Amino acid sequence: MKILKIISILSISVLILLVSILSFLGTIGVSSMKIFMLIGTLLWFIATPFWMKEE
Repeated sequence: MKILKIISILSISVLILLVSILSFLGTIGVSSMKIFMLIGTLLWFIATPFWMKEE
């Protein structure tokens, strides 16, 4: 279940936090930001319940 924790952490850190910072700085567009944040949110909601259930 360690791989699920890694997926969860990466989806939050890269696909949500980093993308929002890049959008704030103006390096990516709004449509790209929305797509990346949707993918990150879906990955987090899919991966997190499985590793949280183990503990």
